[in-house]
Order: sequence, then C-alpha cells, then structure tokens
Amino acid sequence: MKKIISSTHAPVAIGPYSQAVEANGTLYVSGQLPINPATGKIESSNIQEQTEQVLKNIEAVLTEAGYTFQDVVKSTVFLSDIANFGGMNDVYKKYYQTECPARSAFAVKDLPMGALVEIETIAVKS
Repeated sequence: MKKIISSTHAPVAIGPYSQAVEANGTLYVSGQLPINPATGKIESSNIQEQTEQVLKNIEAVLTEAGYTFQDVVKSTVFLSDIANFGGMNDVYKKYYQTECPARSAFAVKDLPMGALVEIETIAVKS
C-alpha cells in the first residue's frame, strides 16, 4: 500500500510529484531544494546555507512520516558544481555522524531554480 506524505514545514512540490511516498515501510523522499517553505524562495547563494536548508526540508518530510535521520539508508546528492562538494559535506556530516547512510554525489548541468544542491533520500523503518 502506498501513502503520499506532505508536510507544510517543507516546500510544496514545484511539479507533478509528491514530497514523499511511503510504501511497505520504506519512505522515498523526493529531491529537496534549498527552498524556504515560508517564502517559497531560495534565500542563500552559498553551498553551506543551501545544504542546511535542504536538510531541514528533508527533516520536515521525515518527521511528517514518522521517520528520523537514523532511518535514512540512502541519499543522492546533486550538485551544480562539484567544487561545492566539500562545503556540502561539511554540513551533511552534522546530520549523519554515525551509521551514515549509503550515498552518491555528483555534479549535474543545472538544478531547478538555480539551486546549488538537491538531495533525495530513502528511509526504512527498522
């Protein structure tokens, strides 16, 4: 059975997709951009602040569905410039300190709304 997850504490979807979908004890969180959910805008131009906002948005969706960062098993990080990897990683490691999820990170040509980073996440109830 599939359940659509939506949090008012995370940005609304900017296209025809859900913030997250839960199926059989697994939560699939759509790629989150560094959008402030209160304003609907990206408010920072540096990678650290954008990564912080992305992870806050992910946390809001996880919380809405009854999950935490400890339940995350996989993340995929999209960067507009691979040179931002270190700055993103500095913030990311504050959220995942032990038993870190599997992760891949790579640069893409462009991200929606001119974002520097987007992260999608998969979490599983243990």
